[in-house]
Amino acid sequence: MELYVRLWYNISVEKINKPTVIEVIFVIKKLKYGNTNTFFIRETGDGLLIDTDFAGTLPAFYKAIKEHDIKIGDISYVLATHYHPDHMGLVSELMKQGIKLLLIDTQKPHIHFADEIFTRDKRLDYESINTDNSIIISSKNSREFLANMGIAGEIVSTPSHSEDSISLILNNGTCFVGDLEPIEYLEAYIQNVKLKKDWQLVMSYNPKIIYYAHANEKILYKKNELMYE
Repeated sequence: MELYVRLWYNISVEKINKPTVIEVIFVIKKLKYGNTNTFFIRETGDGLLIDTDFAGTLPAFYKAIKEHDIKIGDISYVLATHYHPDHMGLVSELMKQGIKLLLIDTQKPHIHFADEIFTRDKRLDYESINTDNSIIISSKNSREFLANMGIAGEIVSTPSHSEDSISLILNNGTCFVGDLEPIEYLEAYIQNVKLKKDWQLVMSYNPKIIYYAHANEKILYKKNELMYE
């Protein structure tokens, strides 16, 4: 699935007395080549890959990006919503190809969580992620960093699924929440204070569409605001 979000900005242009409206197409491409929904997004600058699947799925990943007309060179950064094995298995492989790992500081202690799982299977020839080659930022500084990538939004901690879980929330109302339990099941987890707090945080941004790693997206906006291909 490919989704193109129309964004309108009022900008001041030199030698023009009145504000000029420009249109930016924000691209979201949903890549499903294993058990996890992963996403490629780009607004006005660098391309960002959100999550990967298990180690050993690299050939399937190559096939998926080719089908969506994405080149490796289009992906500047990779961000894992957390470091369980089905979300970060290709990170070290992608880093070897020049893609930079964007790591939130709260995730660093958990980055090797899946190492033992992957190294048990000798067929994977898994290489652990080298954190020395990652770009570590805080959630507090994420808005500025993303802006420099050409993406308007921020990364917030949503630790109800795991202590290192984060969500990416964009100004246009698009949210990527990884393995956060779907909001429609919230009543079933009424005693889960952490989950309730996470959803209160996400909903405080007035999201229009929520993308999950293992469920279909939840649409909360008027359909005519977006254009599907």
